[in-house]
Amino acid sequence: MSREEDKCERVERALRECHRRVPSGPSRDTACRHLNHALATCLVSLACPHEWEAVRTLCSTAGTALKRQQCQQAQLSLSLCLSLSSQQHNM
Repeated sequence: MSREEDKCERVERALRECHRRVPSGPSRDTACRHLNHALATCLVSLACPHEWEAVRTLCSTAGTALKRQQCQQAQLSLSLCLSLSSQQHNM
């Protein structure tokens, strides 16, 4: 198991614990939001590391029209990668 996979597992355990401790509803949504986001980010970075890094780098700050175009292209590439990854896991 890679270091990234181990990190994702730790975040998933923390999220499960948060869901166990906090009653369902808006308070749980608020209390567990950061863990939910962290797990999603971790899983995306595992599934499509290069595409995720491109989005993270190109879309992190405002910029020129060229940078915005590159950001959109990176987002499209990430979306395609995730779609293909999802299809592979469903086979």
